[in-house]
Amino acid sequence: MVHRRLTAGTAVSRIRAGELDVHVQRLTPEVPLDGDAPIVVCVHGLLTDSLASYYFTLGPAFAERGLDVLMYDLRGHGRTTRPESGYRLEAFIDDLVTVLDTLEITRPVHVIGNSFGGSVAFGLAAARPDRVASVIAIEAEPPTAEWKQRMDTGFAVAHDTLGRDGIYDQIKEDHGAHTARLIKLGNRILRTTTIADDILSSTTISTDLSTLRCPVFAIYGDESGMAPQAQYLHDHLADCRTVVLADQGHSVLVERTAETIELIFEWVRDTSRLAAQVR
Repeated sequence: MVHRRLTAGTAVSRIRAGELDVHVQRLTPEVPLDGDAPIVVCVHGLLTDSLASYYFTLGPAFAERGLDVLMYDLRGHGRTTRPESGYRLEAFIDDLVTVLDTLEITRPVHVIGNSFGGSVAFGLAAARPDRVASVIAIEAEPPTAEWKQRMDTGFAVAHDTLGRDGIYDQIKEDHGAHTARLIKLGNRILRTTTIADDILSSTTISTDLSTLRCPVFAIYGDESGMAPQAQYLHDHLADCRTVVLADQGHSVLVERTAETIELIFEWVRDTSRLAAQVR
């Protein structure tokens, strides 16, 4: 493992996880919450995303409040190895377990997942409930058969849209050079790997969510296509809290950062304290 200290409480590493070199950043608190900082693991979304979306939003704020924050680039994304194939959901789940094992994190963690990252979090909770203290889903859904159908539609739209002539110049003009660069990187992943086919062949969990037994907290925007997931989770999970933000679309993490920080921190703090009382 290559490990480089950046500033007090911040470390960046490359760790070997199976066949991958995984880019990891960890923010450790100067004063741990309750003396034994709860660990939160941040899992980002697909194609245009990376751990940077957490590094510039939730990560530093959580570390300042006493949480131990782990962020990493998913396979094929950011500075992590990009294999041509091997992108089934199960691989993303196995990668997360391997990252935790390599960093010798053995106690259950709170997994924060944005968009596809939330599906990874739900999948980990179903497959390895011993590793998960709670799932925090931001604009995300469990990996059920319905999820796979929506992913299929999303990949088809992305493939057609990003293949249009002049699309990057249009995005650059409308949304800036940074967004255009992210879109171009996402298109490269889509067209040089088997990610779309692999995810669509992933193993799903039952629609009754009976394999999910840990506490779940989910945040949605009321103008997002994900908003109906709030009621779905309530209908199928015994230990679940949801918040639907008014006048908000899919980009909750970057557009409602301050509210998201408060909501998730309070959830992690209270859930951790309750678990400690039970032990």
